Amino acid sequence: MSSLAGSYLVESQSTGEVDPRERVDFWSEHIGSYQSRMGYRYAHTDNFRGETVRQRTEAYQLVRFRSDEIEYSRTAGQVRADPDEDYRLLLPLSGEIVLRQDGQEARLTPGTGTLVSFGSPFECLQDASTQAFIFTIPAREVNGPLNRKSPLATGLDLNRGLGRVVGNMLNDLYTERDHLTDPQFNAVSDRIVELLCMLATGDDRPDGSRHLTDVETTVRRYVREHAPDPALTGTSMARALGWSLRQIQLALQRAGTTPRDLIREERLRLVRERLQCGDCEHLTITDLAYASGFSSASALSTAFRQRFGVSPREMRYGSRRP
Repeated sequence: MSSLAGSYLVESQSTGEVDPRERVDFWSEHIGSYQSRMGYRYAHTDNFRGETVRQRTEAYQLVRFRSDEIEYSRTAGQVRADPDEDYRLLLPLSGEIVLRQDGQEARLTPGTGTLVSFGSPFECLQDASTQAFIFTIPAREVNGPLNRKSPLATGLDLNRGLGRVVGNMLNDLYTERDHLTDPQFNAVSDRIVELLCMLATGDDRPDGSRHLTDVETTVRRYVREHAPDPALTGTSMARALGWSLRQIQLALQRAGTTPRDLIREERLRLVRERLQCGDCEHLTITDLAYASGFSSASALSTAFRQRFGVSPREMRYGSRRP
């Protein structure tokens, strides 16, 4: 059974609709149709029982499932053959799940979740009484905020505080599944991921000092790498890094700057370096302006004089004097 509104899909599947002798094959094929390549080891192959309720858009996917005892695995060969850098938040609602990845083990019971990377081999064992959520998160939404600290086969406490909020939001997203639109599902999912990243860094506050320090470090590195891009703004940077613009503004405000000022400063630094570099002498001031992200030579000259007290041309010829 399924319903579709825009790209938002709600779909239910159950082994109860399949001949008992064919249920393990059905389950392997069904799970494999919307998760990356994995191995399946069934404790009992006769009359296997399982069901899923799947919600997805082009950006996110939430699956609530229950099944008999099973072990899922993803080998190095499967990772190479079927690359998938996205993350899954795994959260049992009943039963127990044991996840092993990257030399770590997480033993999950209701109220304890973990982030699983499908870009690395893992083993995932669940008992016969397991019901759980598995929430697929695009890698870009996690790698920026967590500074690419992955995989994360460690337990996240979803029983209290911010963790409980995350768990409740996932449950509400599932409960209201038939009454959501594509943008609504994505908006709630965005908020869940933002809160989850705060939880995973160990800082429950969006303005916590450690979190803001991490944000500032990552933002400065991103601006250095992308300063020549004329489309670079605070908003585009927030979208690329997976944070809200407010988080980036708070982190830079604490450091005494703003996204706009940081971008301008990095572009001016880049122009100054090129003006003093002999290999760039063939570039005109207009060439340098466009190559460094400025909209025009006059915009560069105005900002450059305000920052350094001389024009780009004066700095270029002044640096050649003995």
